[in-house]
Amino acid sequence: MNRTKTFNGCSMVLMACLMLVACASRPELVPKSAIVPAGVDFSGRWQLRTEGESKPMRPGGAGPGNRVPPASSTRNPGRRSSRGNLGAAARVFVENGESLKISQTAAGLFISFDRSVVEEYTFGENRIVSVGPIEAQRVSGWQNGRFVIQTLDEEGAILTESWHLAEDGEVLVREISETKGDQEKFFALQRFDKV
Repeated sequence: MNRTKTFNGCSMVLMACLMLVACASRPELVPKSAIVPAGVDFSGRWQLRTEGESKPMRPGGAGPGNRVPPASSTRNPGRRSSRGNLGAAARVFVENGESLKISQTAAGLFISFDRSVVEEYTFGENRIVSVGPIEAQRVSGWQNGRFVIQTLDEEGAILTESWHLAEDGEVLVREISETKGDQEKFFALQRFDKV
């Protein structure tokens, strides 16, 4: 009987340890390519399509709070994405604007949102980024002809932005999503016309 109690006690301890390890495991970001696909250049000025053609899309059952942050957001972490259901830390890494100016070099992208905020992305980067006291891991680069930026916060939420050209390079498409585990928390689609 003592052996049975000892075995059951060890089994319970082992199961508890396994549960802790499973809960503690964070997703890992896969590095992206630094090589720009031939003929892909996002450089230029882009204008967000009207509300009816470029409004955010919501996953099934999501409430009305899930949307892209307002165009008036600024670098102030409290205002960058004060709306929406993005993860607590992930939300500060989303920037938005109606008018974009993009400069593409051999090593990266510079995106100016409404002439007030410029974001810089390096092709093939894998580093820690921060806004104020909030830090997250970021990878960015090329994947299947798209420029992809993924940001992983300390809660395990992954914010993914994907940019690609459509309609013979006259339309820039931006997809924004947030996932946590295998659950999509947020999705939005924006289309920008070349001006």
